[in-house]
Amino acid sequence: MSLSDAYQDVSQPVKDFLSRGHHQLWIDGQRTASIKEATIDVCDPSSGETIGSIAAGDAEDVDRAVRAARAAFEGPWSKWSPYERQRLLFRAAELVDLRYDDLAQIESIDMGAPISRVRASKAGALRMIQFFAAMALNIRGEALQSGLPGDVTAMILKAPVGVVGGIIPWNGPLNGQWWILGALLATGCTAVLKPAEDASLSVLWMIELLHGLGLPPGVLNVVTGRGSEAGEALARHPDVDRIAFTGSTATGRRIIHASAVNMKRLQLELGGKSPDIVFADADLDKAVPGAAMGVFANSGQICYAGTRLLVQRGIVEEFTARLGGFLDTLRLGRSLNPETQLGPIASERQFERVVSYIEIGKKEGAHLAYGGAPGRNGPGGGLFVPPTVFTNVHNDMTIAREEIFGPVVAVIPFDTMDEAIAIGNQTEYGLGGAVWSRDISTALSVVKRIHTGVMWVNCYGLIDPLVGFGGTKMSGYGAKGSEAHLDTYLYSKCVYIQG
Repeated sequence: MSLSDAYQDVSQPVKDFLSRGHHQLWIDGQRTASIKEATIDVCDPSSGETIGSIAAGDAEDVDRAVRAARAAFEGPWSKWSPYERQRLLFRAAELVDLRYDDLAQIESIDMGAPISRVRASKAGALRMIQFFAAMALNIRGEALQSGLPGDVTAMILKAPVGVVGGIIPWNGPLNGQWWILGALLATGCTAVLKPAEDASLSVLWMIELLHGLGLPPGVLNVVTGRGSEAGEALARHPDVDRIAFTGSTATGRRIIHASAVNMKRLQLELGGKSPDIVFADADLDKAVPGAAMGVFANSGQICYAGTRLLVQRGIVEEFTARLGGFLDTLRLGRSLNPETQLGPIASERQFERVVSYIEIGKKEGAHLAYGGAPGRNGPGGGLFVPPTVFTNVHNDMTIAREEIFGPVVAVIPFDTMDEAIAIGNQTEYGLGGAVWSRDISTALSVVKRIHTGVMWVNCYGLIDPLVGFGGTKMSGYGAKGSEAHLDTYLYSKCVYIQG
């Protein structure tokens, strides 16, 4: 496949990868065509240009991949020691360190994240891999003094659950896949990954590169395709032991229902409508850019984005004015431009969704204070939505209740701490949130009373895999990061020895 002039500045490995044109499935250690040979176009959201295609895998392809994963789990992979798995993770960290810029370029082209943002995420990816490498030697059971009569020794061992189905979202698959990959390689599970049809390329390339490190065939498999076909088949497959899913709450519900086939274990990171609470005593020099990028980073396409911006009434006007001034400094543009800070929306479907919510906000009486004029720029029409700020928003408005997943924020005024907490908790979601105040006792009071899986104080979006994060209410359940994350890839095996 010949590439347009727009991609002539990317690295040669990226050119070679894109020049394949069609990207096949990865099953049992090799690229392979889908059984029905159906395809899905891959488009660059910065330009609308079609840059290739991926295989549209279905239930038959998922079954092939699951059988390969099961064979690897029962076969050679089961004989690898924790030290060997840790050594593989160390080598994976070296590989990612070496090839990250190539992978970042693919990610930027495929889903539209600004290349500067993706490159800045390298340290986070390496931290995740290093965390899981350390945990590979930290899987511990217990030896217990049995209360049974006779000479009985009792033990609790930790064993890998088996085959894991990993359903990866489109808003950051390059790093997001490592929440699954790291745990698999540390514990000895195997996997079938189903990346989003809107952003599959970085996952396909990552798995191919990892197999170059000597990974046994079948340990990691990738079936690209539509969620309604490949994703549904993976969730329902009777030989998949666990599903790790990041995506919408509606899809999460369907996965819960599908998991009943064989009582799969689930880890679900779902939607969010996170409150970002700014008190009058906050340091606005930090709070304004911090809260802004808590929404507009990745063009608002982050599950824990602080899209409900609660501002104490006495500073609403000043805060909003400063927010507009800060947004004036942000550069909206093509994702591969290193000066771009806000890229396009990742897909046509999501672009239309964001535009529809902007229209709903105006119709419901919210004041459009900034942005709100989507455009299609560049050859073929890029999918650009500028950072958009609504003021005079009430928490019962649609734009304050429903997840938009785009660069749109609703500014909601409050008077007292109790009112801010009540508004913050008045949502079905419970994924993220933040509080900005110079008074640490005020901040901690809010932290304790907001019902959410992660809270930030005078910052937004920091994630350490040692601590991790998760959700509550309709934002899902199951940890990402921390020792609890690894435990979900293991089960307890009770052993009794007599004599």
